[in-house]
Amino acid sequence: MANPTFAEHLRLWRRRRHLSQQALADAADLSTRHLSFLETGRATPSREMVLRLAQRLEVPLRERNPLLEAAGYAPMYRRSALDAPAMESARRSLDILLRGHLPYPSLAFDRRYDLVAANEAVGLLLQGVAPELLQPPINVVRLSLHPRGLGTRIVNFAQWHRHIVNRLERQLELTCDGDLLALIREVTAYPVPDRDAHEQLEHEHPGVVLPLKLRTDAGELSFVSTVTVFGTPHDITLQELAIESFFPADELTARTLGRPPA
Repeated sequence: MANPTFAEHLRLWRRRRHLSQQALADAADLSTRHLSFLETGRATPSREMVLRLAQRLEVPLRERNPLLEAAGYAPMYRRSALDAPAMESARRSLDILLRGHLPYPSLAFDRRYDLVAANEAVGLLLQGVAPELLQPPINVVRLSLHPRGLGTRIVNFAQWHRHIVNRLERQLELTCDGDLLALIREVTAYPVPDRDAHEQLEHEHPGVVLPLKLRTDAGELSFVSTVTVFGTPHDITLQELAIESFFPADELTARTLGRPPA
């Protein structure tokens, strides 16, 4: 089967972004006629035009190389292993971020949500997790929603499950990543732990921020989380790396983890 042409790539990404030709032409500062010619193969884009359209369409870095190659240009974005010498600065920054978040949990994962690195405090979240779920590669979504993972220990499981699946679906819409689609299908098939009706209702309207409420040996701990990504990366591995950091949402959690609330 022949590789897609640049015109086919362009039409596909424009439709994935639900943009009309007029809307994309305006965003990319070119005429609708020129865009139409690009989409039908009647015009050949410059390298700069390929990159401009990819940026306006928010095409992930891993998908920009095929766009460039389809237009007749050399690929631009490298994909380096995190342990490569060229990634030393990124590894150092990652280590500083994870250690700097102690005594609170913080972890890094790739585009498949496979664990890349974590600080020591993450161990608190893993009490009672089945050993097979901790075998590499450790998938943090599977770990959090699987009934032999954190699933039965999450107090507000239904809401947290919905939050995670919605997050995956938004990412899938942006990236059209088949691995994410497979992960969504897997975790939506997990059985939902039994909960009393009043417990479900208690967490039905969580407010602005949805906390993760987790049963532990130290009591019920409550966390809110933030996700950090590297700014303007030119390496595919770095663009697809995310760091999720958990903060205490109440005084009990802050005291349990060893730092008093501000």
